Amino acid sequence: MGNKNKTISFRVNEGAFEALRDIAEERDISLSAVFRDYVDALVAHDGQVRVVPESELDGTGDDGESFPPKIEVPKSFVREHERLELEAEHLREQLEEHKRYVNYLREQLEEGDDEVIHLEDLDGEPDEPSFRLG
Repeated sequence: MGNKNKTISFRVNEGAFEALRDIAEERDISLSAVFRDYVDALVAHDGQVRVVPESELDGTGDDGESFPPKIEVPKSFVREHERLELEAEHLREQLEEHKRYVNYLREQLEEGDDEVIHLEDLDGEPDEPSFRLG
């Protein structure tokens, strides 16, 4: 018997919904993830979970670290990440442009009745003057 996910559905008032959405945005996660985290905590602690405002927290957990955990990231790391995102977007655009051009060339090849002339065939014609690059 496998571990199957189940869906829970319920209604909240508009004020509670906005508050939950703010929490999700603050934590940079989806609204569904907020609910999953709460349900996971509820199950892990056998239903003994109490929601406490941050102002009532003493600021430390059992291990002495502040809650929620905070990590400082150097600005250079953030700038490099943003630069790489822009570069990736530019490369995706170039790839799409290249794909469109390849498709255009394939269509031209399939539609065209034009005769293909190979450059080596042109070398043997004495009527044409020869040119030298250089």
